[in-house]
Amino acid sequence: MTALYVLDVPENTTVAKVAAESGAAVGKIGPYFEITADGPIVIDRRATGCRHAVWYSCIAGVAGGRIVQHDKNALQVDPT
Repeated sequence: MTALYVLDVPENTTVAKVAAESGAAVGKIGPYFEITADGPIVIDRRATGCRHAVWYSCIAGVAGGRIVQHDKNALQVDPT
């Protein structure tokens, strides 16, 4: 299972929302959104509406995977 952790602050709520819309499971663990999937997690930046500064600082951690894309277009975490 691949997991992505994003701090639960108002600026990051759309990241979790778009992840859920793309098929990932979104839960809470402490002050973080835990975004999990059996396969890759792909989040489109434009769909989140995040500005670049928020986008590039949203990642708090990754488990069971590695970031293969994190640019102005998307964030993708593939399973390891």
